Amino acid sequence: MPNINALSQWVNRAPFHYAWVIVGILALVQMVALSINFAGGVLVDPLTDPDGDFGFSFSSIGFSFGVYFLSAALLAPVAGWLGDRYGSRNMMVLGAVSYCGVMVLVAFVSSPWELWLSFGFLRGAVQAIFMVPLMAAVSGWFRRRLGLGTGILWAASGVGPAFMSPVLINLVANLNWQTTFIYFGLAAGVFILLLALLFRSKPSEMGIAPYGASEGEPLGTGLPHSLEQVRAKVFNQHVRRTKAFWNLPAIHGLGCAGHGIVLLFVVPFAVMKGLSFTEAAIILSILSIVSIPSRMLTPMIAEKYGTKTIMATCLMIQGLSVICLFFSSELWHFYGFAVLFGIGFGGEWTGYLVINRQYYGNGPMGSVYGWQMSGALMGHAFVSWIAGLIVDLTGSYNAVFALSIAASVGGALVTVSLEDTSKRLIGDWEAAVPEEARAAVGSAD
Repeated sequence: MPNINALSQWVNRAPFHYAWVIVGILALVQMVALSINFAGGVLVDPLTDPDGDFGFSFSSIGFSFGVYFLSAALLAPVAGWLGDRYGSRNMMVLGAVSYCGVMVLVAFVSSPWELWLSFGFLRGAVQAIFMVPLMAAVSGWFRRRLGLGTGILWAASGVGPAFMSPVLINLVANLNWQTTFIYFGLAAGVFILLLALLFRSKPSEMGIAPYGASEGEPLGTGLPHSLEQVRAKVFNQHVRRTKAFWNLPAIHGLGCAGHGIVLLFVVPFAVMKGLSFTEAAIILSILSIVSIPSRMLTPMIAEKYGTKTIMATCLMIQGLSVICLFFSSELWHFYGFAVLFGIGFGGEWTGYLVINRQYYGNGPMGSVYGWQMSGALMGHAFVSWIAGLIVDLTGSYNAVFALSIAASVGGALVTVSLEDTSKRLIGDWEAAVPEEARAAVGSAD
């Protein structure tokens, strides 16, 4: 591992704060590790092709995605807790090694149960690591400009799916399924391990303050690990008493159910309508590219003006744009839909780190964010299996797209009912912390 003193010396001489390096590192991790989630729809056709190597049913494919999301949902709170306890950097190393192994297993699937185990359950367990403790770590690096940092992170992660959709299908077509996933898994694992050399869980590990910290703010709590856990326990007890703690996972679940259906089924639907497979795969690329500015701007707007309105607006755009699919039959119809959908999709799920800061301040966010991601993944899990089953039973996509609209619009309505984001919801939670667990911190948190 690089010498921490040498790295700290470089940080002190750099013209920018290391928080921006952390954002860049995590953006690259998201581009590599999570892009297959949003580009997964291009894999449906090769897996269901009756003349191909697999010939799986739509419900079987939907079930594998459902198992993936359910596994990640159940383990997201655990991953958040582990990140708070052992540090995000250790979780990144664990995630990189595990991701590599899982992708190699996916390369050798030959039956539905093997797909459910590897591409479903095991991949979900690994993705919980990438989606929760690593993302929650961003909050601790910023006192100001969290919206900008989060926006850059999510905007950059939109490049992955835009690039991965055509790449995956061309690799599978020209190399084969097995070679594609072996090479992809090995390359991704090594790349993330290299990024872990430069990653740090929190600023105090480098002897620096968070970006925008007030003068005189301590670099860390100065407390032993056991007392850090006492603080986290008290913080989470206060958070769980708020209505937002329960509503935010529900909103995340509804929003993800809404876009999960589209990401999974818009490509086979477009092929059924007469588009070539390459033309249909480009739909995912377009909506991913269009979502990039939306991902970037939503956290920034949320930080400045509050999160409720922007999240509700994006959820409505995401939901209502799906109506276009009922009338789409030509190439430009689908690409027009992708533009509209991409605007809402990019903004409806990227403001959670900001709204957590607005509601709960600077406390340890791993567990809180883990429960919100659990809600999101539960939404994906439900629709992935149910939607595939509906398509198999009806032979039509109308019902699943109607379900997508209902979920997104429902999420918008729940968002409107949230508390005002201009006020903290938990007040001075530090007052409930035992004296020995807050004396070294003062008002820093």
